[in-house]
Amino acid sequence: MRTIHYDVAMSLNGYIAGPDEDISGFPAEGGHLDAYLKRLAGYDTVLMGRSTYEFGFRFGLQPGQRAYPHMHHYIFSRTLELPADCDVDIVRDDWIDRVRSLKSAAGGDIYLCGGGQFAGFLVSHGLVDRLHLKLAPILLPGGVRLCEHLGRQVDLEPVSIVQHASHVVTMEYALDNR
Repeated sequence: MRTIHYDVAMSLNGYIAGPDEDISGFPAEGGHLDAYLKRLAGYDTVLMGRSTYEFGFRFGLQPGQRAYPHMHHYIFSRTLELPADCDVDIVRDDWIDRVRSLKSAAGGDIYLCGGGQFAGFLVSHGLVDRLHLKLAPILLPGGVRLCEHLGRQVDLEPVSIVQHASHVVTMEYALDNR
């Protein structure tokens, strides 16, 4: 069975982006970034919600284009409209069944990219297996939380903790999905 990894940067007070989805305060260089890029190379599928996918448009991503060229993309949205010849799959309904199907299919690990609302939905339904946090030494005045609208308590088992010269602490946890 494939595993889903929620791999995300977070402020000390629990935000993955600041007000107006600002990510400029997160350190963008250092060993934590090298480790993240190495993990990205190991994922063959990415899941994201509409807001996270559209966030990429700010950085030159074109509608229908893959954000990560080596990964198969599934964008979960009931409203997103993309060109007919797009290079991503839009999942409009039966989200839980689709994610379970992806987990049971052949392939490598699955990357859950960004999105506090979508991440909260998947974590609440016991579908996320690993949490990789890049804990940044910043406090943000608001923004997007790590897991919005979490529907239940989720116990975490620490797997690894690494402090980097960039002052970012990376932590990996296994999620208890009972």
